[in-house]
Amino acid sequence: MADRKVRIINALTHTKGPHAGQGFNLRPWQEHEIVRPLFTTDARGRRQYRTCLLMMPRKNGKTELAAALAIDGLLFDGEQGAEVYSAAADRDQASLVFHVAAQMLRNDAELAAQVQIVDSQRRIVHRASGSVYRAISAEAYSKHGFNASRVIYDELHAAPERELWDVMSSSTGARDQPLMIAISTAGFDRHSILWELYSYAKKIQADPSLDPSFLSIIYEAPPGADWREESTWAACNPALGDFRSWEEMRTACARAQLIPEQENTFRRLYLNQWTEQSSRWLSLEAWDACLGSRGELAPRRRCYLGADLSSTKDFTALVGVFPDDTGGGFDVRAHFVIPADTAGERERRDHLPIAQWVREGWLTLSPGPVVDYEAIRVVVKAWMARYDVRELGVDPWNATDLVTRLSDQDGLTCIMLRQGYATLSAPTKNLEATILGRALRHDGNPVLRRMVSVVAIETDAAGNIKPSKVKSSDRIDGVVALVLALDRASRQTTPTTPKYQMLVY
Repeated sequence: MADRKVRIINALTHTKGPHAGQGFNLRPWQEHEIVRPLFTTDARGRRQYRTCLLMMPRKNGKTELAAALAIDGLLFDGEQGAEVYSAAADRDQASLVFHVAAQMLRNDAELAAQVQIVDSQRRIVHRASGSVYRAISAEAYSKHGFNASRVIYDELHAAPERELWDVMSSSTGARDQPLMIAISTAGFDRHSILWELYSYAKKIQADPSLDPSFLSIIYEAPPGADWREESTWAACNPALGDFRSWEEMRTACARAQLIPEQENTFRRLYLNQWTEQSSRWLSLEAWDACLGSRGELAPRRRCYLGADLSSTKDFTALVGVFPDDTGGGFDVRAHFVIPADTAGERERRDHLPIAQWVREGWLTLSPGPVVDYEAIRVVVKAWMARYDVRELGVDPWNATDLVTRLSDQDGLTCIMLRQGYATLSAPTKNLEATILGRALRHDGNPVLRRMVSVVAIETDAAGNIKPSKVKSSDRIDGVVALVLALDRASRQTTPTTPKYQMLVY
């Protein structure tokens, strides 16, 4: 079967660039590392693989290969009434493979005569077999009526949710030899369907006997590799120096070194490396370089607190900023609380060492399914007993009861701050500057480090910035609490009345 598939694909033609109109001419790595393995047969002569995850950096010919595989499924798979689909997150992305496939067919008069191409519907019909190929998107598709024989999901990392993948996968049950192919570059969302498949694929690579029907083909730079080194690029871009341009890679890398926000984009799209967020804001290397003393700070040290409260899924975060008396720098301490009932799920789903963090004292489990804010109050009172705690800045959401107890019963000045640009922009920029300037010193809190690694920011038209819970790939409550604490420390206020107030910006 594999020999035949190689001949079929090589008989097709390229549609774009300097090779347009020329025979496909599979490169040795495409033939022997992708096509031949994909069409491996078992002892009965049937396809071994039913699902394939193919991940590679951009510009390595994945769109044209995907189109060729779609044509093979439509015309040459020997199945009457075949249903072949190229799927993607949105209409434009879904159209890419379709347009390439349609042009490949038009380039071959014999093949073109066998099909009806309906561009307006992104549909191709093979008249003799009654088979159909369609391009569909996650933003607009019918959930019923599919009987897929082959599905090629392009750029699965961009899928807004897993529903389309699941629907298409479940629709193959009536087919004799169905084939689901996900083709993608890496992403950053560790809760996505692509991350689920990627994690599964890595297990299969380690032990293929776990699932003999799953084929894993991943071209990626190792996590610890230097993304700026050309040897790293060559190791994961098999087409580099052929139809993948060295010059364009060098230009993109140089730009990413000058514009830190583009580093993660370069690593994901050009090296197929998973990153922690879509675009880098805070560098983990810079954060780690700010590691200071892990011990207790001096008693009666001046302190400003920030708190970001939650009820169920989020971490509730309490962060203290301890300015130097001489000015210029500060220490940071943090503590976190999550509901005990959700701890096990988070550890399994997100692969977080929750139990270890609890043992080491970084995290407290609050009994039940929601956070009891009394656990936060206990930590605040312990810090008040040891340090000179001046103020607590807290988002007003769900905070009234805690603020009332801390203010009326414990005598702490509490400032309720809405999380808008006016409130957060200055301390957010201050946080960035102090990390880069190593004026911040932390104790290596692993929970806070995790949140620093995933935080993304939002920017308005005026250039104001703030941490974004929407854009960040995981919880960032500790970073938000740190920004709120910095806001209070930067104002250096010591109001006596009222003991709590709402500041609305």
